[in-house]
Amino acid sequence: MQLILERCTIRPWRLDDAESLAGHANSRKVWLALRDLFPHPYTAADARKFLEKAINALPVTDFCIEVSGEAVGGIGIRLGNDVHRHTAEFGYWLGEDFWGRGIMTEAVMAFTDFCFKSFSLCRIYAEPFANNSASARVLEKAGFTFEAQLRNNVVKDRKLLDSLLYVRTA
Repeated sequence: MQLILERCTIRPWRLDDAESLAGHANSRKVWLALRDLFPHPYTAADARKFLEKAINALPVTDFCIEVSGEAVGGIGIRLGNDVHRHTAEFGYWLGEDFWGRGIMTEAVMAFTDFCFKSFSLCRIYAEPFANNSASARVLEKAGFTFEAQLRNNVVKDRKLLDSLLYVRTA
């Protein structure tokens, strides 16, 4: 899969993305908006470990966001199972140097369309932290509907935070 968009390209990760991935992912501001599974600091070893897993996964569910030939972010989906087999959670991140350019809104719109076409899904959801208003705006611009505020739902950087539930249905 490769989606060539106006501001970016969404494509599978490659091993040669390691240096760029580590450079853009190694940001405290990026880390503060993501789950703790995303390491900080983000090293070249972390990048290689992630890339090996992403490249060998079947089906492929984690993709690179590329701008001007450089891996600057990621977008992926976690498919549900059992009674949630037609539901998926997705997440995304973008290097700080690329914030505020409309890249992520464009990527989220195209990626969710791709996921509805490629997987048997009725519902895709995201759970940004409540203190991440930029991510909430991206989701709203991309056609997601605010469904709930999940109170005291996550602990990030030793702080108890609410998260927001945004949903798009087929």
